[in-house]
Amino acid sequence: MKVFCGIDWAERHHDVALVDDLGNLLAKARISDDAAGYSELLDLLAAHGDTQATPIPVAIETSRGLLVAILRSGTRQVFAINPLAASRYRDRHGVSRKKSDAGDAFVLANILRTDMPMHRSLPADSELARAIAVLARAQQDAVWNRQTIANQLRSLLREYYPAALDAFVTGRKGGLAHPEARAVLAVAPTPAAAAKLTKPQIRAVIKRGGRQRYVEAETKRLQDIFRAEYAHQPALVEEAMGKQMLALLRQLDAAAHGADDLADAVETSFQQHPDAEVITSFPGLGTLLGARVLAEIGDDRNRFKDARALKAYAGSAPVTRASGKKRYVGRRFVKNDRLTHAGFLWAFAAITVSSGANAHYRRRRDRGDWHAAAQRSLFNRMLGMLHHCLQHQVPYDEQRAFAPLLEPAA
Repeated sequence: MKVFCGIDWAERHHDVALVDDLGNLLAKARISDDAAGYSELLDLLAAHGDTQATPIPVAIETSRGLLVAILRSGTRQVFAINPLAASRYRDRHGVSRKKSDAGDAFVLANILRTDMPMHRSLPADSELARAIAVLARAQQDAVWNRQTIANQLRSLLREYYPAALDAFVTGRKGGLAHPEARAVLAVAPTPAAAAKLTKPQIRAVIKRGGRQRYVEAETKRLQDIFRAEYAHQPALVEEAMGKQMLALLRQLDAAAHGADDLADAVETSFQQHPDAEVITSFPGLGTLLGARVLAEIGDDRNRFKDARALKAYAGSAPVTRASGKKRYVGRRFVKNDRLTHAGFLWAFAAITVSSGANAHYRRRRDRGDWHAAAQRSLFNRMLGMLHHCLQHQVPYDEQRAFAPLLEPAA
C-alpha cells in the first residue's frame, strides 16, 4: 500500500493528512511549528511505513522554512504545490466552496495520489548549491533595494538640489549609489552647503569616496557645478529637505554596503562549486551573474528532463496556445523571474563579447524581432548550450556553438 502525505502550512502550526492509494484518510494531525512538532510529524510518518529506503512523499504549499528543510533530509520527495493549483484541486472534492486547514492538507495528499507525475519535486541540490542560492538571491534583492532607495533619493534631489543630479546622475556611471556621490552628499546636504565647499575640501571628500585618477579635473568640475546658477527653495525648506536627504542617504549607505558584502560572499562560495568553471566559460557570464544562474537551475542533473524543460522553466522558450483554427505563439508569463532577469543581462553582455552571439542577435533583428525578443531568443539558445555543457562537464566552445553563423563571416 502506497501512502501520501499532505501538509497545510501555517505560521504557528501545520495540518497533516495521510491517505492511501485508494484515497482513504489514514491519519490526520495538527503539529506545532517547532522541534517537538517536527518530531511528531516524523513519528507519524514512520508509523505508516516511512523508512530511509522508501520515504513517504510529501506535498506542501511552500519550498522554504525549517519544516521543509527537515523533510528534505535524506531521499524523500517533497513537492511544493502552487497555492493557486491547490485551490483548483479543492473544487474536485466538493462544490460548496468550503475550506479548512485539515481539508487543504487532505487535498494536497490527494494531489500526489492522482497527479504526482505532473508535478516536479524539489531538486536534490547539494548543500553548497543551496547556500549559493541563498546568497545570490539575497545579493540580487540587495541590489534592487539599493536602486529603489537611489530612485527615492533622486526624486527628492529634483525638488531642491538639481546641482547634485548634474554632478552625479547625468552621464555618470553608478549614479547616486556610487561611493563618491554618497561621500559628497554627506558633507553637502544642501545647495548652499555645496556652494561653500572649497577645492581642498572637495578634493579630500572625493578621495575619501575612492577616487584615485583625475582628482584635480573632477574637483574643478564639481565646484563649477555647485557654484552655478540654480533655482532654490526657501532657506528653511531647503534645510529641512537636506535632513530628509541625509536620512535617505544613510539607508542608501547601508544598502550599498550590504550588497557589496553579499557580492563578496557570493563570489567566494561560487568559486568553490565544481560547476563554476563550466558556467563562467560562457561569454557574458561572470562570477556574480553565473552564481545567479546556478542558484536558479541548481546542480541536480535529474531536475530537468532535457534542455526544453530548462528553457520552459526559464521562460525563454515560446508557449503555444491552440484551439480549433486559432493558434497563438508568444512568450511565457509563468516562469522563474529571477532566472529570466539574469538571462537578459547574460544575453546583453554576450552580444558585446561573442561574435557568434552577436550574429545570432543581428539575424533575429533582421527577421523583425524587437530588441527584447531577440535577446530572449539568444538566451534560449545559450541556455540549451549550458544544459549540454553541464550534463557532459565540458566548457563552452564558440566554434561549435555558432558554427553556421560564423562560417559566412569567416
